[in-house]
Amino acid sequence: MSAIEWVNGLMDTLGAPGAGVAIALENLFPPIPSEAILPLAGFAASTGRLSLLAVLLWTTAGSVIGALALYGVGALLGRDRTVALAARLPLVRSSDVERTEAWFLRHGTKAVFFGRMIPVFRSLVSIPAGVERMPLPVFLTLTTLGSALWNTAFVLAGHALGANWTQVTDVVSAYSKVVLVAAAVAVAAFVAVRLRRRPASATDGTPSGTPEGSAPPPAHPSRAAR
Repeated sequence: MSAIEWVNGLMDTLGAPGAGVAIALENLFPPIPSEAILPLAGFAASTGRLSLLAVLLWTTAGSVIGALALYGVGALLGRDRTVALAARLPLVRSSDVERTEAWFLRHGTKAVFFGRMIPVFRSLVSIPAGVERMPLPVFLTLTTLGSALWNTAFVLAGHALGANWTQVTDVVSAYSKVVLVAAAVAVAAFVAVRLRRRPASATDGTPSGTPEGSAPPPAHPSRAAR
């Protein structure tokens, strides 16, 4: 059974709440992107199988529930554990985490709101919001508004296109690829810059305190006397 058939079966069984369940699961375990679920639900509403208003309400509720679960993961993880985990990653420093934290504290509200409209990051942005303990009412408000805009656009597009709803998925698939390529380039640039800045001692095996070619320090006087 394909993912599309699974979502269709879920909506046949549960109705509009089935679309909400699919969206909530997509936030946590994305077997199929919301860019396919939402226009499919819109198409189902255009045939009379589902209520358009119910689809809009339930898919937005599913987005919020999925985001809230990831917020909880971030809150349980906490700042100290996040820093400790980041310190174990190659090429990542605690200062990188601190700069990211400072950036999120300045722009967190915009990141949560607009992040709901960016593939992949739509789910991930909830984790730092939890780590930084963004006030829950603020997080829920921004997530609901951002999700409602995103979901409404795709549900209405699927509703308007009817049987041609897959055209929406094709367009957004190209958009998602552009976002992923941009993210990959950014990561590659970060790694390249970090490798170039690594001290020579980290790459040639020479201890940082002993210049290459110099003699080792003399033995301790007490040991020499023995």
